[in-house]
Amino acid sequence: MKNTPFTAKHLALGAKMAPFAGYNMPISYTGINDEHAAVRTNAGVFDVSHMGEFILKGPDALDLIQRITTNDASKLTAGKAQYSALTNKEGGIVDDLIVYCIEENKVYMLVVNASNIEKDWNWISSFNSKNVEMHNISEKTCLLAIQGPNACKILQPLTDLDILNLKYYTFAKGEFAGVKNVLVSATGYTGAGGVEIYFEDSDGAADKIWEAIFEAGKASGIKPIGLGARDTLRLEMGYCLYGNDIDDSTSPLEGGLGWITKFSKSFTASDILAAQKEAGVGRKLVGFEMVDKGIPRHDYLIEDEAGRVIGKVTSGTQAPSLGKAIGMGYVETSYAAPGSEIRIAVRDKKLKAVVTKMPFA
Repeated sequence: MKNTPFTAKHLALGAKMAPFAGYNMPISYTGINDEHAAVRTNAGVFDVSHMGEFILKGPDALDLIQRITTNDASKLTAGKAQYSALTNKEGGIVDDLIVYCIEENKVYMLVVNASNIEKDWNWISSFNSKNVEMHNISEKTCLLAIQGPNACKILQPLTDLDILNLKYYTFAKGEFAGVKNVLVSATGYTGAGGVEIYFEDSDGAADKIWEAIFEAGKASGIKPIGLGARDTLRLEMGYCLYGNDIDDSTSPLEGGLGWITKFSKSFTASDILAAQKEAGVGRKLVGFEMVDKGIPRHDYLIEDEAGRVIGKVTSGTQAPSLGKAIGMGYVETSYAAPGSEIRIAVRDKKLKAVVTKMPFA
């Protein structure tokens, strides 16, 4: 199992650790509900250094990204980022990712899911021409997500970068906590605001930045947050988790990602997806709230009132901010409209639920 540069910090703080994507990662410190509330109301720090980062540079870098991703990266200018997806030849999702434009038409960074680093690298490489230099910088890149309504206010004294006015899905590079070449990005996986910071762990940078953040946030009660709360936070927002809600067998249109699927260009399986859009999809990823008492879990069957199987749960939890059980899952399109009544098969019980819009409220 791999460790991140912050593993010793997690252990010293008494974190409950578990394997995740080959890394020894913190699941919780003081409890998922407590950590979840800290991010929603104040600020919390996630170690997400297990994520993958690739640099693509060269005269054909943009062309390569355009051919392999669903979104239109030609819209990106330096300092802007974009949520996108890689598709396979059948129109399924290889991975969802963020594309960062470091230098327009020349240098880009792709941030991919930890469990897909090798798969994504091989997939992208298979499309590469000699005019694109590719560098896998995952092993040497640290990534901390500082999320919550007070996150930027806490971090601003640590840098000359204007973090407080950084617009959503833009980024800036500069000095942070005395460390040079830190990329500060107004992105995140919680819907609570804040930033993510990328930097290389050289000359004790990881220790320096971690200590500076917690010192700056000491008075306001900033907390370390584990992957458990990361999951409940993203689910309340209706954000997909790769391997649960989307995978190689689900298309972006089925998974509610039509908004990042641009047919103004050609990309892998774009013809298949265009036909799918024209004909309509047979199933859709939806959010639902439980009416009957019970928590939906991954792979529980979804049925109609007559007991016919119409889909499957992909994610579910008791939502800490909402005080109710929620979930996501694929259902036949005729049951995808908000307000549709469905049943979740929990052991021998058929629990009533209702399809609802996301993010959950």
